[in-house]
Amino acid sequence: MKNKTASALASVTAALPAAEDRPGQRHMAEAVAAAIQSGRHLVVQAGTGTGKTMGYLVPAVLADKRIVVATATKALQDQLASKDLPFLAEHLDHPFEWAILKGRSNYICLQRVREVQAAGNGQLEMDELAPTVRVEVKRLSEWAGTTATGDMAELDWLPTDRAWQSVSVSSDECPGAARCPMGQPCFAEAARQRAANADVIVVNTHLYGLHVASGGVLLPEHDVVIIDEAHSLEDIMSDTVGVSIGSGRFTSLMLTLKRILDDPVLLGSVVDAGVALRESLVPHVGQRLPLPLPTAVTAALVNGRTRIDNAQSALRAIDTDVEDAKQRKLRAQTQAGRLIDHIDIAIGTHDGSVAFVSGAPDTPRLEIAPLDVGPTLRTGVWDKHTAVLTSATIPASLADRVGLPDGAVDTTDVGSPFEYERNAMLYCAIHLPEPRSPEFAAATHDELVALISAAGGRTLALFTSWKAMDAAAEAVRARIPFAVMTQRDLPKTALVKAFSNDENSCLFATAGFFQGVDIPGRTLSLVTIDRLPFPRPNDPLLAARRDLLGAKAFAQIDLPRAATLLAQATGRLIRTATDRGVVAVMDPRLGKAAYRWDIIKALPPMKRTRHRSEAEAFLREITQAGDTPDPAP
Repeated sequence: MKNKTASALASVTAALPAAEDRPGQRHMAEAVAAAIQSGRHLVVQAGTGTGKTMGYLVPAVLADKRIVVATATKALQDQLASKDLPFLAEHLDHPFEWAILKGRSNYICLQRVREVQAAGNGQLEMDELAPTVRVEVKRLSEWAGTTATGDMAELDWLPTDRAWQSVSVSSDECPGAARCPMGQPCFAEAARQRAANADVIVVNTHLYGLHVASGGVLLPEHDVVIIDEAHSLEDIMSDTVGVSIGSGRFTSLMLTLKRILDDPVLLGSVVDAGVALRESLVPHVGQRLPLPLPTAVTAALVNGRTRIDNAQSALRAIDTDVEDAKQRKLRAQTQAGRLIDHIDIAIGTHDGSVAFVSGAPDTPRLEIAPLDVGPTLRTGVWDKHTAVLTSATIPASLADRVGLPDGAVDTTDVGSPFEYERNAMLYCAIHLPEPRSPEFAAATHDELVALISAAGGRTLALFTSWKAMDAAAEAVRARIPFAVMTQRDLPKTALVKAFSNDENSCLFATAGFFQGVDIPGRTLSLVTIDRLPFPRPNDPLLAARRDLLGAKAFAQIDLPRAATLLAQATGRLIRTATDRGVVAVMDPRLGKAAYRWDIIKALPPMKRTRHRSEAEAFLREITQAGDTPDPAP
């Protein structure tokens, strides 16, 4: 199997436009093949440039087992669908079928399209939409007649949320294909059927979490699960296995009810129940709640349940032979029933869970999340499938945090092909004040001005808060001759494009840009990070987990998370073999704290310095090398 894997991988990668030998990729592919063959779990860290996607896809396909690949982002899922899997299918001499499966709300719903196009209720729905939204809905309805998949990702334009919601349904609403007249041509059902017949099924990790939480009914039976971007697994599982209830769910239910019930008093009572829940949660935003829940919160949930029961009674009283009306009724009943189920869970007992209130003061949500996702993953995944967990950065505590069984898991680090020691420098501004000092912000701004000037712009400045980003942008913009864009200026994709197209510009951003941003080439020569990205000490879920771990909490939770996020941020710098640059960390704790080596060891093996002059000299060398014209022939 080892020779077969290496040979197939070499054949596939030889077809790449810039083919090169990658020992780390070969090592990874062989490790994945061995794991699938032996049935042992594998955790593999594959640094930037390894080519980890082909490193796991090739041995997975050759194993002739059904594989599910779970990605933390839809962007990577779409990359696999549009680029990696078609390429592999063309160049791997081993036929296989693959499919992409997303949640129902990602597909246009033909039944909803039919309803909004119909006279009567459909026209009333359209009349209630803003004129611009009506235009979008009409455009989407026309697209439904031409698209092959109905997947929103196929669109070459971005509809507003309101327009897309008018022609799609969530999994909480859909009554299922068997009860829908459009169940046979349904795009979501077609995607499920393709997945049922595929050898490789690509989902996002959120959907896989819902599959686990449902007892394994959402996805086809499979032998192996490959979890890409595995550093996000614990957080995503916490979100999907738990329960989240906010006023928005009541508003959404009211809109669904409104399509079939003409009862303003009843509809208003559902919205009022959501408002009452919101008011009961506002005093607790950002806080952990005791169990059982506070009286006011419990009362608001019970009240909401009563109002939904009343709506269910009204729905049951509807007797109609009109098919579209039957479907509106069914969707309303389904959505109401699922909200009641979640309310019952929230009111019930919560052994091994923590309750807290997330969101902003105007949109608080009650969350019930497991303290430990390990038991759920053990029974739902590790005991049923062979698992491969991979990422460019694997937290040291990952295996423990997700409950991988002792003695049944292998770990490996295949490194990165990039020459970090020659092409990258890590600079720690050890002379700056401590981050809590009042002088820290001004000193950081001075440091940014000096480094950006040496880099000739070409900077991605990352911050752990919006406040720090805004203050730095205002202070630095007036002192440098380069354009400074911030995360507030444009949507993420457009912002990255604008930055990439202006080589001398700077981009100031927050945690959302620490990962998933790919800017190769001379546009980016300097990445700065203002503070070590430790999680908030008052995060209610993490606080509960810290209490559970006691003295081990910092080493098990805070330190691995900070190291992983800093490594992800650092990974924005070197994206190709020819990239060069500096990562500058303004937080002096990276050079002073007793735990500093735990963080440094998680970073690529860059040259290190505490002297800004050395970082500036390296940046000027990069800038001047790029500005030097080619010699005359």
